[in-house]
Amino acid sequence: MHYDNLALPLSLKSIQNMLHTMTLIADSGSTKTDWCLARDGEMVARIATQGINPFYQSDEDIIRILEDELLAQWPADLENAQEVFFYGAGVRPEMSVRMERLVGEVTQAARVEVHGDLLGAARALFGREEGIACILGTGSNSGLYDGTHIVQNTPPLGFILGDEGSGAVMGKRFVADLFKGLMPQWLLEEFKAATHQDVADVIQSVYRQPLPNRYLAQVTRFIHQHLQVEEVNALVVDNFCDFFRRNLVQYRRRDLPVKMIGSIAFHFHEQLARAAEMEGFVLCGVEQGPMEGLVTFHGSV
Repeated sequence: MHYDNLALPLSLKSIQNMLHTMTLIADSGSTKTDWCLARDGEMVARIATQGINPFYQSDEDIIRILEDELLAQWPADLENAQEVFFYGAGVRPEMSVRMERLVGEVTQAARVEVHGDLLGAARALFGREEGIACILGTGSNSGLYDGTHIVQNTPPLGFILGDEGSGAVMGKRFVADLFKGLMPQWLLEEFKAATHQDVADVIQSVYRQPLPNRYLAQVTRFIHQHLQVEEVNALVVDNFCDFFRRNLVQYRRRDLPVKMIGSIAFHFHEQLARAAEMEGFVLCGVEQGPMEGLVTFHGSV
């Protein structure tokens, strides 16, 4: 009897992997990347690594993070990932091919796709339906989504020229109003006591230290604790009104639902809903992060 062509029994795990697609999904910001292994629309495992931003990081830096943090935590599981979908801040179309190559080298997945975080937000929020997808976190962004692509985008321009509605701009406006006497004096004293900073310290942090946008966004914690103050609440609502006026009006689609992702949108949901109503938009949903929606989206393909 010849055994050369006799198939050996497959393990249960091998059979499961043949029948089910294991998908690796990444939601990456500048400080943290959220990774999720999913099978047929269900989460299997989830970890976090440091952020990956191809705009600032070299190939060597990105490979090191993927190998030392991602691969080190999931050495066996990644062997079963047939496809990878990476959504990241700072990912521009011209960077996608480079990121796909780097992620593919480490994961060895047959299919790798890399997209910007705005498309990830749109897919998580709307699936395959059209709508206006927004991100409100340290920065802000928005896009008109046709169910497949972002077909129009008002450039956010960063917290100096734009980023209306973001944590950085909210913090910038609040700190400026505090020290210019546009907020109650007792609130200024409470801010100084809570942060151990006076006007000189604030100037130092904003103009002479790295990442002033993150510093200003951290001020939103203090703002959130004082929303009962009329002037504070009004500032927050006005910040969101600016976001609608200067970003969403350009799409000329007030008939479409608006959904948002991000820590600022999530924690200031009440003020955001009020601003949407004032500006004539229909806010239909707010999520803190996109991962659950992305797992559902890719599980239904």
